[in-house]
Amino acid sequence: MSKGSFSAPPQVLSLHGLLSDFDGTIIDSTDAIVKHWHKIGKELGVDPQTILATSHGRRSIDTMQLYDKSKANWEWVSAVEGRIPKEYGSDAVEIPGARALLSSLDEAGARWGVVTSGTRALIDGWLDVLGLTHPRMLIVAEDVEQGKPNPGCYLLGRERLGLSSSENEVVVLEDAPSGIRAGKAAGFKVLALTSTHSLEQCLEAGADWVVEDLRSVSVRGVEGGRLLLEVRNAYQ
Repeated sequence: MSKGSFSAPPQVLSLHGLLSDFDGTIIDSTDAIVKHWHKIGKELGVDPQTILATSHGRRSIDTMQLYDKSKANWEWVSAVEGRIPKEYGSDAVEIPGARALLSSLDEAGARWGVVTSGTRALIDGWLDVLGLTHPRMLIVAEDVEQGKPNPGCYLLGRERLGLSSSENEVVVLEDAPSGIRAGKAAGFKVLALTSTHSLEQCLEAGADWVVEDLRSVSVRGVEGGRLLLEVRNAYQ
């Protein structure tokens, strides 16, 4: 790859809506999730590193299908994930710029929401622990039949924002290749963060823009029902 830098000039996107992934995009709970899967791996007799190599950006119910089908059900997954913020709350931090972005999206009255591979119990727990703005529109693992990279979760997100199938000018915020591919397969533009994966992985997955974190993203306002989103210092 030719050597570039995170220095692209500011660009303002005019959008019908914004859909954001959660873990790795709004918060970084890597340390908590690692501890969680180490605990689960020990209980299952499976090397935690094996689980961790494939679990990021995937629903736990899909991960458990690989290791213990008896636990691949919403009752077990929700109960276990719901404990993570309680047990490991101090191990999660917000992605730089996330708090300001969520607050400004809400204050501007933008059409936005969160589309995550986590369960409702997990996301509600993290939002409460970290005191972040609760999205009015939240798609969680239980809401879809297939997780990312299947685009169904993002298409459902657009629908729940009240957008028609022709209102395709939506930007997806993502950090994982599976999520980037889901956003692109839905027909949306994807703004990727290098918070959990490398620049090369983000570009290979098809990201339209790549930034280091959400300090490069800000709300300019809402005009005529469209969200004006400024992106600075993208990779070029």
